[in-house]
Amino acid sequence: MKTNLAGTSMRRSNGFTLIEIMVVIAILAILAVMVVPKLVGRTDEAKQVAAAVQIKNIEQALQMYKVDTGVYPSTEQGLEALVSKPTVGVIPRGWRGYLPKVPKDPWGHRYVYISPGMHGDYDLISYGDDGEPGGEGKAADIESWKLEPSL
Repeated sequence: MKTNLAGTSMRRSNGFTLIEIMVVIAILAILAVMVVPKLVGRTDEAKQVAAAVQIKNIEQALQMYKVDTGVYPSTEQGLEALVSKPTVGVIPRGWRGYLPKVPKDPWGHRYVYISPGMHGDYDLISYGDDGEPGGEGKAADIESWKLEPSL
């Protein structure tokens, strides 16, 4: 057995003791009890916020498209006009490409794009969880004209 400078024996430690492991598990359990209830049930809210952020990003791409071409894509051209040069309707000069791909909303549905829109130059909508117009809660529509400008 090895001894230290004070003459007392030193024991070699190769791992954690059962008590140390139990203390770590207890701490993790306490953290889980405190954190999990705050996260559960927030996924629907997070998806709605993500859809609003995506709509704002698409709106920025639409603004750049208009600056370069002088017009917004038509409903017929759709949001694909932000990814590849339109081949239908008015073919814009000055087109550059504005998105790597057209995103789907957080529920896996296509965004609805209408131009000219009923609420502005265009309307951009996610129909929420159910993919149908209208609805409440997680099925509520997220509409470009109702979003706060600060998003």
